[in-house]
Amino acid sequence: MPPSGESCKVAPVKRTAKLSAPPEPEEFEEAPVWTALIAYLNLALLVVFGYFRDFLRLFSYEATVGAKEWGNEGFPPLYREFESFYHRNVYHRGSQLTAAPLAGVPGAEIEIIDREWGAHLSSFKLTDKKRKYLNVGSYNYLGFAENDGVCSRETIGEIKKTGCAVGIPRQELGTLSVHNELENLVAEFVGKEAAIVFGMGFATNSLNVPTLVDEGCLLISDSLNHSCIILGARLSGAQIAVFKHNDLDDLEKVLKRSIVNGQKRTHRPWRKILICVEGLYSMEGTMCNLPRIIEIKKKYKAYLYIDEAHSIGAMGETGRGVSEHFGVDTADIDIMMGTFSKSFGAAGGYIAASKEVVAHLRRESHAHAYASPMSPPVCRQILTSMNCIMHTDDGKRRIKQLAENTRYFRTELKKRGYIIYGDNASPVIPMILFTLANICAFARECLNRGLASVIVAFPATTMLGARARFCISASHTREHLDRTLQILEELDPIIGLKMSSSRPTNVIMDFFTHFFTRSGKDTRAVD
Repeated sequence: MPPSGESCKVAPVKRTAKLSAPPEPEEFEEAPVWTALIAYLNLALLVVFGYFRDFLRLFSYEATVGAKEWGNEGFPPLYREFESFYHRNVYHRGSQLTAAPLAGVPGAEIEIIDREWGAHLSSFKLTDKKRKYLNVGSYNYLGFAENDGVCSRETIGEIKKTGCAVGIPRQELGTLSVHNELENLVAEFVGKEAAIVFGMGFATNSLNVPTLVDEGCLLISDSLNHSCIILGARLSGAQIAVFKHNDLDDLEKVLKRSIVNGQKRTHRPWRKILICVEGLYSMEGTMCNLPRIIEIKKKYKAYLYIDEAHSIGAMGETGRGVSEHFGVDTADIDIMMGTFSKSFGAAGGYIAASKEVVAHLRRESHAHAYASPMSPPVCRQILTSMNCIMHTDDGKRRIKQLAENTRYFRTELKKRGYIIYGDNASPVIPMILFTLANICAFARECLNRGLASVIVAFPATTMLGARARFCISASHTREHLDRTLQILEELDPIIGLKMSSSRPTNVIMDFFTHFFTRSGKDTRAVD
């Protein structure tokens, strides 16, 4: 895919893929009318009181805890006004429930350091007290985030041999033998001719997409693509078109309309069209319909760029991602991107493609030319975990265990009446709670019961899309999952978690069952 727009023949290393089940129809259950009304009222009250508090701050009756501009009277504000307002008056109120400092690796159980907060939650200091929690919020899909075992030993050995970092970019003298070894293994693992690795997953998209498309090109993006893809698209200078999430009829409409109209003002044909999608969407738990996307991209002679940050290692019979899950030949995917911070317990990202494309990236990528290379011990962690997946029974066991845990947990949540999104095979399981009040109460009560999870709300989601997000791992045992389900059952009468129209039980019965059959045991997290 040279920048001139001329096509280049992609001849990837072919591998046999077993045809999996066809893509499942997606289910996105809407909020009940009463819940939607409460959610909007909830946010409206927060905004009204936020403006009232800002009014009090003008007269020093209320402390200012957010960033404040000074010395620029007469100038327009540097901050985006509403974003600053939202962070100061809405997000900040729940800061005790976010960004908790960890005291170890994010395995099935995790240690969190207690914090002492100052007035108005304006600051905190760490204490010497740690608490152990059951962890269902980390992207540790295959359980390689561990401080013992073969990966840990190999990584420590690499530190002793090579050191912790390389202080010069790859294009100069920063390429070590461990980088070349890793790139060769990644290309073999994903089934492409060549690969290139980078020290940061976000930069793998944001700084490489601009080397593939530029002015006169068209980039078509799924509406729920990650912000690193969006940033890369904006930096590229290409025209951007967006299609509805996983709506491939809409993708085809956008393609047809764009091809017919051509470039803006001149109406000349596009020099190049690049379709950007994710294999597994981390906020929705949904997978792209890869077979249909490939069919469309072939029909309209477009290139395909797929981000497998969350699917590589976690999807497919041998962990090769959504291409293996759907039985797709990697020859039909032009650019395959992924990260190492999820399934491999490390950091950084890669792009795998034809030799010509990878050679072009080595010349033109800002992430390759100016950024620090991937740390050698991080490379060794990835090499060891990837070899484990490819060649050992332990790797196969982890993949199988992840699939079994995912199926069990999703099935139980659906059966009990929780609203969850995503495909049945996705280890990312969003549970929709709709309101800000719900997710804050949920996070606080979970911590009180020894469960660490992730909560997400507006503006990272839609106004009614507030959710808790569970990330299932191969390191979870059935006891861990059952304990999580038990905690959710305890919280349902308090918060009202079961909002699905298919809910099998009754709210009043749940309330009485909870409060008249409670045990006297302390549900606080253990020290």
